[in-house]
Amino acid sequence: MERAVYRPLSPHPLKSGAVCRQPSTYLAARLDTPAIEVMTDFEHVSPVTIGPEATLAQATNAMIARGVRLLFVVDRLGAIIGLITARDTTGERPIKMIRERGGKHSDLRVEDVMTRQEHIEALTMEEVLHADVGHILETLKSIGRQHAIVVESDMAGGGGEVVRGIFSATNIGRRLGVPIQTFEVARTFADIESALASG
Repeated sequence: MERAVYRPLSPHPLKSGAVCRQPSTYLAARLDTPAIEVMTDFEHVSPVTIGPEATLAQATNAMIARGVRLLFVVDRLGAIIGLITARDTTGERPIKMIRERGGKHSDLRVEDVMTRQEHIEALTMEEVLHADVGHILETLKSIGRQHAIVVESDMAGGGGEVVRGIFSATNIGRRLGVPIQTFEVARTFADIESALASG
């Protein structure tokens, strides 16, 4: 029921030494922590998307602005048609394409280097709910990727598939207390394993 009168709240001066609360993605985790606790859940955080016609520079800038290393590539209706990562925009793939086709880096578009929808593998939310962080790390390592997307059935939308969240090796490393400085997949997992072994 709507109130007839709304009274103002009572602000007070900010106390010296106040700090910003950090999001839950920075809370410590262990290998036996439930996987769901380290998943970026799109019920709480908006996914970052980009169109296929955007330039690689625009994709890189979007990642930097939002503090992510993966963008969902969507069509005009919002359907996912691919993924693009920081490694795709700055790694070997653009250089290889320029060698093959000629032109400049600025000529390349997201659609030129993205991983297309038919090549994207996903975990199910049902599986994730029964997994630990260690399972996710082993999965990422076995598929040779920095990220894994998680899907669930969209009962409200006719039973299709909807992306519910994403796992990031970098975020998991941070939560485990392992600094990750690289996009190189093999190196990332070597760093995590080494730090966990010595810890």
